[in-house]
Amino acid sequence: MKNMTRCVRLIMSGRVQGVCYRANTKEMAVELGLSGWVRNCLDGKVEAVFKGAPEKVEKAIDWCRQGPPSAMVTGLEIYNEEPEEHYVGFKIKY
Repeated sequence: MKNMTRCVRLIMSGRVQGVCYRANTKEMAVELGLSGWVRNCLDGKVEAVFKGAPEKVEKAIDWCRQGPPSAMVTGLEIYNEEPEEHYVGFKIKY
């Protein structure tokens, strides 16, 4: 049977810190039923991992292209990863 789970790591750049990007990302991921995490990076970017149904992960990617209203996303890097079972729920990493 085909694996019906997709896992991606995203790195967003632009005005993505100090604009509630992480909180809004968590809210969106929980609504979509995705697991994973989101965190600020020291270089001013935001990194996130999403795991779930492929169509839901695609919705998360589309949302991250723009982010919350006060964000200005100028770059989005997408890396496909092997789904890891230890992602349970969605959390903000500090």
